[in-house]
Amino acid sequence: MIEQFKKDVDAGLSAHPKHLSSKYFYDDIGSQIFQEIMAMPEYYLTDSEFEILSLQAKQIAQKLNFKSPFNIIELGAGDGYKTIRLLKNFIELGLEFTYIPVDISKKAIDLLLEKGAKEIPNLKVKPFVGDYFKLLSSIPNELPSLVLFLGSNIGNFKQEAAQSFLKSIQSHLKPIDKLLIGFDLQKNPITIKSAYDDPHGITRAFNMNLLHRINNELGADFRLDKFDFYCHYNPVNGEVRSYLVSLKKQDVYIKSLDKTYSFDYNELIWTELSKKYSFTEIEDLSKASNFKLVANFLDCKHYFADSLWIV
Repeated sequence: MIEQFKKDVDAGLSAHPKHLSSKYFYDDIGSQIFQEIMAMPEYYLTDSEFEILSLQAKQIAQKLNFKSPFNIIELGAGDGYKTIRLLKNFIELGLEFTYIPVDISKKAIDLLLEKGAKEIPNLKVKPFVGDYFKLLSSIPNELPSLVLFLGSNIGNFKQEAAQSFLKSIQSHLKPIDKLLIGFDLQKNPITIKSAYDDPHGITRAFNMNLLHRINNELGADFRLDKFDFYCHYNPVNGEVRSYLVSLKKQDVYIKSLDKTYSFDYNELIWTELSKKYSFTEIEDLSKASNFKLVANFLDCKHYFADSLWIV
């Protein structure tokens, strides 16, 4: 893990323009900051998806149409705030399943297990800390599976990378298996901008923690007070792009790489893409990834969609 982190940081900071992968946001500190982001009033995504999973569990279960016990495999489970609501509803509907939350953060999984034990004492759960595809490769074939990829995480991928990632998931699934995937929908640009450039400075802290992590884990000497945060939403292509900005001409040394990286005044480091989808783009992505779209489940404002796909 640390060796891949080193390679990706070196490649990103050596590139022109510079970039760092958003997948490295989620160390234990980053995961905790993201929980704060989800609690912000401006961050509509959490409440929108929570509404869908709370109020439409019966409709989702009907579309699943599983006639036997099944697995629910959640990729990037986090603390399970929204998912636990869905699981409770499924249990009340009489569904029998085993919940398999997957996350790279052990702290996030520990929080999820603690919360799950309080809210659903009899929940059958088999947590997994590590890589998604390692887990998917080890799931027994006899039970059908519902894979969850919620929270608009797919929006962090460029188009080709999104297709490749989803094709990889599809290749590990059986014909009876299904995928429930979250999409943030295109909407008023002001609503989107406010969610990603909040007045509380929490999203800024989330991005700045990436430099803090590189300092801690790779021995870098980033001066966090010499960088700032900027993001931009383009309503034409539906992309939010986030950046760190160098506030001066400076050099940063990373001890574990024994390498120095130079930054110009106002030079950008691209940290995150967050794509907002139209309904046509969702259907096109399902086809390009070898899935078939079964149904879109929407919140009352039509801000968000949980889309159910079958292999």
